[in-house]
Parts: sequence; structure tokens; C-alpha cells
Amino acid sequence: MSTADERGTRRAGMREVAHRAGVSTQTVSRVLNGHPHIREETRARVSEAIAALDYRVNNAARTLGTARTRTLGVIASDPTLYGPAAGIAALESAARAQGRWISTAYASAEDAASVAAALAHVHAQGVDGIILVGAHGRTLEVLADATGGLPFATLHGGPGARRQADGAAAVVAHLHDLGHRRIARLGGPADWLDESARADGHAAALAALGLDPGPVWSGDWSARTGSDLAPAVAEAVRAPGGPTAIVVANDQMALGLIAGLTAAGVRVPDEVSVVGFDDNPDAAFYRPALTTVRLDVDGEARACIAAVLRDREAPTDQEPPDDEAAVPDEARLIVRASSAPPAR
Repeated sequence: MSTADERGTRRAGMREVAHRAGVSTQTVSRVLNGHPHIREETRARVSEAIAALDYRVNNAARTLGTARTRTLGVIASDPTLYGPAAGIAALESAARAQGRWISTAYASAEDAASVAAALAHVHAQGVDGIILVGAHGRTLEVLADATGGLPFATLHGGPGARRQADGAAAVVAHLHDLGHRRIARLGGPADWLDESARADGHAAALAALGLDPGPVWSGDWSARTGSDLAPAVAEAVRAPGGPTAIVVANDQMALGLIAGLTAAGVRVPDEVSVVGFDDNPDAAFYRPALTTVRLDVDGEARACIAAVLRDREAPTDQEPPDDEAAVPDEARLIVRASSAPPAR
């Protein structure tokens, strides 16, 4: 079937591509959808035909024939932060690899009406499933009974939360191995599921090692928060029996904290070690370079896409993704210069 562009010029359709490549239309469809069991020679012929004919997938026609838009809805909070922004980018890539697109709506977790409006927006796009990024407890409450029966997944939720807890536990174990016994924590907003998982992993690791919890501060994920809390942290570090290490719930707050501690005359890691979480692209260039935890965000995104597509009957020209290929790597501790044995 051929289509027409805005000027009325007749565009090549899948039949023309198949004829030029010398294959069936089903084979063209499989190539377009990234089917793994296609010979490279065949894939190359189809790709050359697509390029030569300037063939473009007509998703509107697909929707009419399948009652599917091949689009997944993403509802995100605080997309200016590194974690949600990286998650959205990873979901877009993972969806595209499965022949899907994403439609993203942004919502404030502080405003239930904002969450409901975002959900209504993605519903209006006729999406085939919904994924939540930067999940808050209140956001989940609003969405729990409002997805209209669509498949639903949370980035870093389920097994992803366990990986975050494991990463937080690895930080405590690392500091313990260095000789630290008084470990404090700067956490994120309490209603974020990411913060809950990281705090739980931290607490469980302290208990397993027989360590008492140290002081706890709470921020909003921003570097500004870390900087603003630095005077209080510095005072605690300098107090008798004060903490010798600070575990920070994300890299951005760790950046601000290190800057604030340095301004207060507290040297990192000579007087106190600081460890972050996320391994954002700049973490290796902090001064000192930041010890942190790296999550497999791309793998978590593939797992989310796989979960949604598994719960939604696949179109006839697309097989559900391979579950084994959608298993994320475990959280990985990245040791750099910001953590060191405590001063004697």
C-alpha cells in the first residue's frame, strides 16, 4: 500500500519495498520491527530498498488495522534532575528498539490534579501502556486505580528497587572495609520511591554490620541542598565522635555538599569521606572525583518496556521482547578519590 505526502506525491509503501528487495511484505515488517531472526544479507537488502524509496512507516494506518498506536505513555516527575532525564532517554531508546515510541507527560507529585492531567494526556494519545519515571508514593496512589486496564510499570520499581537497595548496601560495606564506623547519611525527599529503596538498603547494611545509624539529613536532590546543609554537616563532623563518612542519596547533592564542606574548611576525604549515587556523567570530574553507585538505567528501561509489552498482546508482526535480554545488570560501586580510610 502506498501513501501520499503533504504535496500529494505518491510515496512508496511496504509492497514496493518488498518488491525492490525481493522479499515478502512480512519480511519487510520483521526488519522494521527489529526481529532477531533475519539474515544480515536480507536485512541489508530491505534497508537499502527503504532508503532508495524513502519509505516511511505509516503508524496511523497501523493503528487503524491493529487498534494499537505502538506508543507507550511515560509520566515523569522532575525531569530536570539527572535520574529522571536519563530514565526518559533510556526508555525512548528501549521503546524504539521494539518498534515503539513514547509519549511523555510531566506531573508534579505535589499536585494530584497534575498527575491526573498527565494521565489523561497520555490516555488521549491512545497509548498501549504506561511507565512511571521518578516515582513518588502519592503519584502511585493517584495512578493505582486510574490506568484504565492498561499495562503499567515503574522505572526502578519492583526488582529495580532491590538493585537500588543493594547499591546502597554496597556503599556501606565499602566504607566499613575502609575502617569507617560512624557513617551519616544525606537522603532525598522521603516520598520518592528511589529514596525509600536507598534508605532501606543503607539501614539494612548498617544493622548487618552491627553499626549504629549516624546523623541523617534530607534534601531535594539538588546540589543547592547539599551546599546549604554543608555547615550542619561540618559541625557534626567536627564534634567529638562525629561521622567520618557521609553517604549521599545522589551525585548532585554530593557535589553541593563537597563544595560546601570545602568552603567550611573541611577536607574531603582527609577529614570525611563522601559517597554519592547514580554515577552521573560528571561524577568522575568532581574534585575530588566522586565514589558513587552506577545503576544499569538502560537495562531497567528495557525491563520496563518488556514488562508492558508482555502484558499487552503483541501485534501479529511483532514478537514480545526476549525476557533474558531485558534483565538489568546489578548496581555497581564505582570507587574514586572521595572515599578513603578515616583519619586517625
